[in-house]
Amino acid sequence: MPSKKAIADYRKRNPHQVRMNSEEFKAWKEFKNEKNERESLLKEEADLAGIELKDIKHYWYKSEKFSMFAKNDGKTLEEIKEEILEDIKSIAPKYPKIKRKASKDAHLLFIGLADLHLGKLSSVYETGDPYNHLIAEQRAKEGIKGLLDKSTGFNIDKIVFNIGNDMLHVDTPKNTTTSGTTQDASLMWYDAFRMAFKLLVDLIETCRAVADVHVIYDPSNHDYMAGFMLAQGIEAWFRNSKNITFDVSITHRKYYKYGKNLIGTTHGDGAKSDKLPQLMSIEAKEYWVDSDHYYIYTKHLHHKVSKDFMNVNVEVLRSPSGTDSWHHRNGFQHAPKAVEGFLHHPSYGQVARLTHLF
Repeated sequence: MPSKKAIADYRKRNPHQVRMNSEEFKAWKEFKNEKNERESLLKEEADLAGIELKDIKHYWYKSEKFSMFAKNDGKTLEEIKEEILEDIKSIAPKYPKIKRKASKDAHLLFIGLADLHLGKLSSVYETGDPYNHLIAEQRAKEGIKGLLDKSTGFNIDKIVFNIGNDMLHVDTPKNTTTSGTTQDASLMWYDAFRMAFKLLVDLIETCRAVADVHVIYDPSNHDYMAGFMLAQGIEAWFRNSKNITFDVSITHRKYYKYGKNLIGTTHGDGAKSDKLPQLMSIEAKEYWVDSDHYYIYTKHLHHKVSKDFMNVNVEVLRSPSGTDSWHHRNGFQHAPKAVEGFLHHPSYGQVARLTHLF
């Protein structure tokens, strides 16, 4: 029988739970003790047999009172994520630091790889606009190279590479978005993830050869979970590079200061455009007061929108992805397909716009 003090302590720690009487409390304690005993015995037996505990999905447990078929919950998703990131860190390549000469007339190149939707399937028979994972990969590489080529007339001392933004088309094994909307997919979700990982490594390495890179990740509606994991993995991969920095948190709006420029990024499926300038002034107030030029780059809509809200320009970037069945049926297929970039002077703000059309 538990003491009155034990019962009082339990109720104090759990004020919102339905109170148990003495018999219920005793039964709960016995169940908890048996559960701990089962887990301890399972680990002991697994160790003796040389079996990893995480590999045991189900097992039989027999006691004097019960014979039970139990399920081993194993590790949490967070634990698995941390293990994967540690594995990536352990094999991350060594990148020798590139020493660069300071330029008197330097510029920042902002690259927005918006809404690539790697894994999207679009049939030319239905939409007249073929698209799949191979075309997505080709357009991403061609688009980034095109922007770098077009910027060669400027001295680039920094590249902001904006990733995320529906990089992956689906977020579940059932080929749905995070919220459960079924999509037409051209390959399995795990193959898309692996392909996107290698693609981003290649693209960031390409940018690193030109200038130091700051990678910004925007969470998005198609791949809210997988996109976040992808960004975390990319950061771990480049952990040994002194020329690459990252801002890949799950925060929906990011900000970057370059000279007198304050640049914000967000996917565009959250706060409305007319609210973004005020949010910038609050969320980046430490940069706001020392800036003269304000820009917010969003995505999500797949077509060009640019509007000034007082002194803040909010611009939607075009997408390189093709037109799938849903977009074609609803008449959204005619916006130009492109990867876009912007050149910023530290004092004069945005001085050039670069577009690579497909």
